Parts: sequence; structure tokens; C-alpha cells
Amino acid sequence: MREYLLLNPDDDVGVALTGLKAGQRIDLPGDPVLRDDIPAGHKFAVRTVAKDSPVRKYGLPIGVADQDIPAGACVHVHNVRTNLAGEENYAYRPAAGPLPAFPFPEIPRFQGYVRPSGRVGIRNEVWIIPTVGCVNHQACRLAELADSRKFPGVERIVAFPHPYGCSQLGEDHENTRNVLANLARHPNTGGVLFIGLGCENNVMADFVRLVESRPGHCANFRCLIAQDAGDEIAEGLRLLDGIMAGAAGAVRTEAPVSTLCVGMKCGASDGLSGVTANPLLGAFSDWLVDRGGMTVLTEVPEMFGAERELLNRAANEDVFRRGVGMINDFKRYFLRHGQAIYENPSPGNKDGGITTLEDKSIGCVQKGGSRLVTDVLPYGGAVTQPGVSLLSGPGNDLVSVSEMAAAGAQIILFSTGRGNALGGPVPVIKVSSNGELARRKPHWIDYDASPLATGRPMPEVLAGLTELVLDVAAGHSTRSEENGFHDFAIFKDGVTL
Repeated sequence: MREYLLLNPDDDVGVALTGLKAGQRIDLPGDPVLRDDIPAGHKFAVRTVAKDSPVRKYGLPIGVADQDIPAGACVHVHNVRTNLAGEENYAYRPAAGPLPAFPFPEIPRFQGYVRPSGRVGIRNEVWIIPTVGCVNHQACRLAELADSRKFPGVERIVAFPHPYGCSQLGEDHENTRNVLANLARHPNTGGVLFIGLGCENNVMADFVRLVESRPGHCANFRCLIAQDAGDEIAEGLRLLDGIMAGAAGAVRTEAPVSTLCVGMKCGASDGLSGVTANPLLGAFSDWLVDRGGMTVLTEVPEMFGAERELLNRAANEDVFRRGVGMINDFKRYFLRHGQAIYENPSPGNKDGGITTLEDKSIGCVQKGGSRLVTDVLPYGGAVTQPGVSLLSGPGNDLVSVSEMAAAGAQIILFSTGRGNALGGPVPVIKVSSNGELARRKPHWIDYDASPLATGRPMPEVLAGLTELVLDVAAGHSTRSEENGFHDFAIFKDGVTL
């Protein structure tokens, strides 16, 4: 069994796959002897790195040495610092030679729900969407009660509580409206109940006009204003009976994988996330894009330090410029609030072996694979282009899963090294970076990417993941669905009244 890896011949560090002990000799260039114990996922120097010199992993700098680092020493937060600062200037330098783009090999098919718009859902659920947080409890109570009288053919009834829809101004208010309206056009829902209070900023009549202006919105919807109803629960159940009756007629039919949009997410990462799980998600992204499908990548703060390699895959200079704007806008967001842009990785990431934001970002963006970036979207935007889309949003797990679902992703692939149990508005497939997590948390983890670290070929591991994705698309439940987890969150930046 492999105990460590050198990810690139130019790297200054190796990565431990298992716990290594001080005094152990490492069979890598320079033949170092370990000076420290190295936990799994953590790094050790394979050669001496001089103070103020770049430290390379993945063939790229992940920071700068804070002191002379001798061969065999542990390389982590005590001796490496970030090299990131504020906004930067970027020049479009497309990758040398043409990137592979949509060769359209044989396209697998799955059993999904073809909606009147032509978009394909992988679930036939009824969604209860509060237009304002004041009616969250009513929405959740309605979902609980209606589930017991669910019509055949309706798979789930899910409420998506959130704290917004009132006391918001400007961009925050519009972001809330856009995300909720996008949910109403999602192909995974066969019917929607909007429930409002009656005095909120997100006025129901105006919101319905916004929903109806969106191409492909679910026409099977009803509205409930709690202040106008005598008994809002009884009235909500009556409306839900009608919605379920309309949704129950949907049947699964064959659809090509080119109709799938899959979100790429990582959370609770460790030092092996960029070695196993994220490269596997990137391989899946390439597989789907090559068959005409769509993938979406967000978590903009976790692109900092790796954005040049990502943006140089832009399909054209316009896409590149919009990508630069997305990156610098998010840096300005940090600076506007007096925060350092490199205030990442999290304590758990560091415990798992991730040292700097560059270390995290270079591992993180591997989820986007190697194919062309064809679009850049604002927060609250919707994916429309085949290929890889970049979506503006934070790294926060709940917010980013929710916004990718609202943007049109029918499935989220979520890599994790330390474990996260959350669900989302759409099925979330958890992919572990290490075998220990998969063994310890089988009720959280859907797929184990760790065999990549021990030498199993990528095509074999990818084949298992693609089979699972197609099974989930055809109705197989994910662990988070089995647990009843359907989390939802909206991004907020500005003033609350």
C-alpha cells in the first residue's frame, strides 16, 4: 500500500496517505528522512526550501516558506505563509493547444421526468417555498402534514425555510427574489406552493409576475397569503391537494445525459481532497461535458490563488473578462468588510492538512475538470450553456449548494475529507477523499474516492461514480435524502432593516 505521494515532479512537498513517523526514510527524490511525525493528508519537504522561496504542490506555488525548511520536515501553517493579497491584474492566456470540447461520444440515457419546457427533472417533488421567513413554520408544518396524504407519483413534499424576503434592500432583496423564482422553474419539482405572510417586501403579486417571466417555470403552482386565510394550514392543505393532483401524472421516460446539469462542491475538506475526490469530480465533469451536459462551479473565494489556470480555460475573451470581474468583485466584497481575502482555510481544513488558501484553492478547482469554461454567471443566475459554468457565490456549504440548485443543477456532487451530512434542494452525492471517513460515516457517504490514492486507475473509479450518478438520476436515493435532509440558504451582504 502506498504511504505517500509526490503529485508533480517539481513539487517541494510530498503528501502522506497514512500516518508517517519521524525517522522514516522516504523513497522520493532527495531520499529524505522524516524529521517529524506526518499525519495522513499532511505534507513533508522532499528537499530543502529556503526562507521566502515558493513552496510547490500540484506543480504550483501554495505559499512561501516563512523560514528555512529542511528536507523531511513537516510543512504546514507554522512554516508557510500565503502569498495572496488584494485585487490583481489578469491577462487572457488561453491554454496552449485546443482544449477538448464536446466530442459527443455515445451518450448514455437515464429515466427522468421530461417537463413541458423540455428540461428534464430527476425527481417529481412538490416544493413549498416561503416568500418570507415569517411563515417558515407554516411551510414546514404543511410539508409534514401533506406528506402523510401524498398522492401516488409524488416522490416528496419539501419545504425550504429561509430568513429573508423582508427587511432587505437593493441587491440582497433582488437576490432573494431571483433565487426563489429560479427554484420555481427547477425541473425536479412537479408543483409549487408559494406561501407568504402578506405585509412583506417580497409582495406576492410582484413575485408571481417575476416567476411567470422565467422561461420554463412550473405552471402547476398556487399561492397562499397567511394573513388573508382564516386557517392557513387548512387552506394550504387544500391547495396542496390540487398541486399534488397535477404533479401525480408525471412519469419517468428515457432522457440523454446531455440534459443533466451537475453542481461541483467541496466541503469539510482535508489534505487528500485535492488528491482523490476533487480530481474524481473533475473527471466526471469532463465525462459529462464531453456528452453535451453542463457542470457548474462556484465557491469563488476558493478560486483565489488558482484562478489563472481556471480563467485561461475560458471559451473566449468575453467569458475571461466576466470571470476576472467575478473574482475581483468577490475580493472587493472581502476588502469592503475589512477582511483579508486569504482568511481561509478553516480550522478543520488545517487539521486535515490544508495549509494556505492557495493550497485549498488549487485542490478545489480540480472539481471543474479540464474542459472549456463557457459561461460566467452572477449570484442568482441560471445555467444555460453546455460546458463548465462559473457561478458567483461564497464557499459556505449551505449557500453554495442552494445556489447551484437554484441555477438549475439537478444533482450536486459534494467531495469531503472530514465529513458533512447536509442535504440540499436537489440530491447531494457525498464523495469521500479517504477510506477512513467512508468506513466511519457510511450513513453520510455515497461514494469513496480513496482507491485513487492507492493506485486504482481513474477510469475504474470514474466508472463507478458515473453509474451512481445515473442511478440517482433515475430515482435512487442519496444518503442525505434517506436521512431526510433538504437544507436551503440564501446569500446576504447588505443592510437588514
